[in-house]
Amino acid sequence: MKFQWLQQFYRRIFSGSYRSIRTKLLFSFLVVTLIPLLSLGAASYYQSAKTINSQFGKYGENAVAQLDQQTNSALSRMKQMSETIYSYLLDPAHNDLGNRVPVTYNEIIEKNDFEALLKSMRTEQTAGIYIITPSGYYYGESNLDIAKLDSIPSWKMKPASWEGTYWLGFYRQDHAMRSDSNTGQPVLGLAVPIHNSHGPQDGSIILIEEKAGDLLHMFRMFEEDTKARLSIKAPDGRVIYKSDLAFTPKDSDIVWDRTLGVSQWTLEARLPAKEFYRPSGIIRSNTIVVAVISCLFAFGLAYIFSSHFTARIRSLKDSMQKVSFGKLDTRMPIEGGDELGSLDMSFNRMVSRVQTLIREVELSERLKKEAELKAFHYQINPHLLFNTLNSIQWKARLEGAEDIRQMLYHLTMVLEGNLDISQELISLGRELRMIEHFLKIQEIRYGPVFRYELHCGEALKEYLIPRMTLQPLFENIFFHGFTDGIGVIELDIREDQEELLLTLRDDGSGISEEKLQRLFVPGPKRSGRGGLGVQNADQKFKLHFGPQYGLTVHSTKGEGTTIFIRWPKKEERFR
Repeated sequence: MKFQWLQQFYRRIFSGSYRSIRTKLLFSFLVVTLIPLLSLGAASYYQSAKTINSQFGKYGENAVAQLDQQTNSALSRMKQMSETIYSYLLDPAHNDLGNRVPVTYNEIIEKNDFEALLKSMRTEQTAGIYIITPSGYYYGESNLDIAKLDSIPSWKMKPASWEGTYWLGFYRQDHAMRSDSNTGQPVLGLAVPIHNSHGPQDGSIILIEEKAGDLLHMFRMFEEDTKARLSIKAPDGRVIYKSDLAFTPKDSDIVWDRTLGVSQWTLEARLPAKEFYRPSGIIRSNTIVVAVISCLFAFGLAYIFSSHFTARIRSLKDSMQKVSFGKLDTRMPIEGGDELGSLDMSFNRMVSRVQTLIREVELSERLKKEAELKAFHYQINPHLLFNTLNSIQWKARLEGAEDIRQMLYHLTMVLEGNLDISQELISLGRELRMIEHFLKIQEIRYGPVFRYELHCGEALKEYLIPRMTLQPLFENIFFHGFTDGIGVIELDIREDQEELLLTLRDDGSGISEEKLQRLFVPGPKRSGRGGLGVQNADQKFKLHFGPQYGLTVHSTKGEGTTIFIRWPKKEERFR
């Protein structure tokens, strides 16, 4: 069942209506185009996504490292400030700083000097520096309402006794006795207990507050920029800072964390995997859009190309159907010099050749019918003719007219060969014997004034030749070439691979150029005798062996004529 759908799709593509070359071309073009395109798109997406994810991960790590640096810098300033104050109070020279309101001159001077020190330690980021005694009296700015310190959650949660530093974290500075422009600003607090059993400040607390607006703004900018959720936790589990965005932690989240060296706080930036892979998702979406557009574009190009290509093929198919219906005047327009253009040219040549062959077949059939009609019309009784000639021959013998008897004998032999229409192809030896009888008649007529030379091997005489093809040619020599029968006739027959080549030469008067050009041109029946015999002999060879065979005539006026005949070898025993 898994591969059944693919098999059905394959059968649909390569069978039925899908067998058209247009569909196959379109399908092949799309496959060839889309495979590299989609492969390149997938590779580009993979590399781009990999690079973007790596860069974004490094960017997040660097941003968290910067937050770590900025936060540590603020905490270090506050801790150094507390250590300076702590060292000052541990000095026995400052024992006049008590845990109540100063009343003596020395106590007032010491208080003023200490508060001057605190004022000198302030920076632009300092929000407040206080030393709060167990009695409730404090040193520092006179705008502190100690009762409101319990509104700070981390102040309220501080242990009853502790050593070292206690980081209060981020909170609103709402413990002023009177409202001013700085009331309610976010601050970062540090509380340090003083342990000095021999000093008046034992049990007091150093409270240092630093403006946290810039630091919190940097936290929010980081969250907006990276879409991450930032949280800071103290070692005891207290949440120092938490992002305002609603968030449920998941195992798939991308986490960047740092431990602050001053406070040992854990700074954690947690980014949902969906947000982390959003840039690569945008690249994927863009890649898909580009791939779809490219596919549509490739489909359009493939459709246009296949339509133009197959239109020419359909036109050729329609033309072939017209030719099959007998419309042989159909021709294809030649469009371009490509393979289809060559095919159109070949089609036109083929149709022209078919037309020519049909005309030749029609001509052949017409000639055969004319020959049959003529043979039927001029049919005579051979026995009556031969008996009459034999009677004349015996009469001439009784009368002592030997020349007449010999002429009648040879004429009888020539007529016997000519009137035997039972065979269209006879052996070359038989045709040559009839020529010898014909030449005997001419010798009796003119006397021994001409010379006849025959060059033909005995083996060649077994091959076939159309009946009555040489006698009209010899007749033309005596009636048109020789004057009073005087001249030389050469007949040469030789084999050329699978063909026979006959050469007939005479040194007679020759044929004029004008008559030579009209020798093989079909037309009305001529009044003369020369051209008709040559044309009939040529037609016989073409009818029996094909249009590529036949006679070739070369002649020079006053010098003689040469006739070449070429035809394939065919032995009598194979008839």
